[in-house]
Amino acid sequence: MASSLTKDSSSTPGEKTFLGHPRGMATLFMTEMWERFSWYGMRGILVLYLVAGVLDGPLQGREALAASIYGVYNAVVYMAAMPGGWIADRLWGARKAVLVGGIVIALGHYTLAIPSGTAFFAGLVLIAAGTGLLKPNISAMVGGLYEGQSSARRDAGFTLFYMAINIGAMAAPLVVGYLGENVNWHLGFSVAGIGMTLAVVQYVLGSRHLGDVGKEPGTPATPEEKRTALRKVLLWGGLAVAALAVDVLLGTYDIEHIVNVLAVLGIVVPVVYFAAMYRNPALTATDKPKIQAFAWFFATAVLFWMIYDQSGSLLTLFADNKTDRVIGGWEFPASWYQSVNPAMVIVLAPLFAALWVRLAKRNREPSTPMKFALAMLLIGGSFAIMGLAGAAAANSETGKVTVFWLLSVYLVQTLGEMCLSPVGLSLSTKLAPKQFVGQIMGLWFLATATGNALNGWTTKLNEPLGDAAYYSMWAVIAIVAGLTFMMAGRKIRALMGDVR
Repeated sequence: MASSLTKDSSSTPGEKTFLGHPRGMATLFMTEMWERFSWYGMRGILVLYLVAGVLDGPLQGREALAASIYGVYNAVVYMAAMPGGWIADRLWGARKAVLVGGIVIALGHYTLAIPSGTAFFAGLVLIAAGTGLLKPNISAMVGGLYEGQSSARRDAGFTLFYMAINIGAMAAPLVVGYLGENVNWHLGFSVAGIGMTLAVVQYVLGSRHLGDVGKEPGTPATPEEKRTALRKVLLWGGLAVAALAVDVLLGTYDIEHIVNVLAVLGIVVPVVYFAAMYRNPALTATDKPKIQAFAWFFATAVLFWMIYDQSGSLLTLFADNKTDRVIGGWEFPASWYQSVNPAMVIVLAPLFAALWVRLAKRNREPSTPMKFALAMLLIGGSFAIMGLAGAAAANSETGKVTVFWLLSVYLVQTLGEMCLSPVGLSLSTKLAPKQFVGQIMGLWFLATATGNALNGWTTKLNEPLGDAAYYSMWAVIAIVAGLTFMMAGRKIRALMGDVR
């Protein structure tokens, strides 16, 4: 990346920058890129590994359960960001949290490389814990690099950071997926671990360019607060271990029990957060309607991500079993489809950003509720295409369809993502009362967790319903939700008050 370093006239004379941004951005950019490489590489082959029968035991031949585990695991990773953020804010500071998180993630991937069922699930736990420490806090450090600078410059910095995410996400399935599916599953997991190791090494080497960003916790916890937090962790951790032990001793244990508990947790956590926030006496009469408006956006985002994130589970299984992937006599890995979305995001994100600006200048930019409605109509349309693909596969002599079906699905889903994901992130910061900004941002990310938690149950319907009926059902639900949101747009805008 040395060739990307330039001198920026807006910075201190002689100070090197990264593509016109603070030099520390290069450190965070590369850390995030390699971390996403490791995450999306592992994610790209996770379900395929589970259903391949390599892992002996109750998962063999249970594709619906494998898809459920995938969904709930995604939910757990996103929920882990909440305690991960607390540890950085109150105990360690973001700098140390990111370092420890990166090391734990790398250990998790290397643990997955051990051919053992116990090692496999231990590796998943380590990756979830490490991601919870790294993911929210590296984003906070990006913001810290732009302290005191203009909003436009900060937005540009986050756009550059977003590109790092998608570069890593695009490259990972191509490398890890090929090695996992065609050479050895555990070699694929090892390569994901090597990617994370590179992230940690360059993070340590480049940390001198970060200045004081993230060195200290924002609001250090008092000794009493630390003791209280430790007691709660020990209490709830002890209860979880005791419940698992009882289940095992009674001879009734099944991995599906853990899936169900975590799915319930993914739903309960945001409900409790919303209730506590709404009943907080610090919330003013002006702010309460904004929380109600945010609840609308949250519920819609949950349904969107529930459908969208099935790309790594059911759609990957569809690619593996029901898609003709032969080109010139060579069959490319099913996991390569996981590179399609990030590649499309890299192309479409700047186009959408320019489109919204151009429409705003003409006073024709759609309102935020309308953008969310469009997102739901598009995600519903993507599953309508999947329903047709399922029917086509069922009626085909080979039981397979061409690659263009899934490519069309991913294109429509990415268009929907551009209408919802960046818009929702910006909206969360605008709707949030000053004293609840952190919690509102946490809730926005929890929408993804809740959607994936629901997938712990909903993906099981694919088996009894069949592809055509299953995907068509969710297409109808999403389209109805989009139309409902569109009709409720005026009411939602009223709740939003002065936020536009």
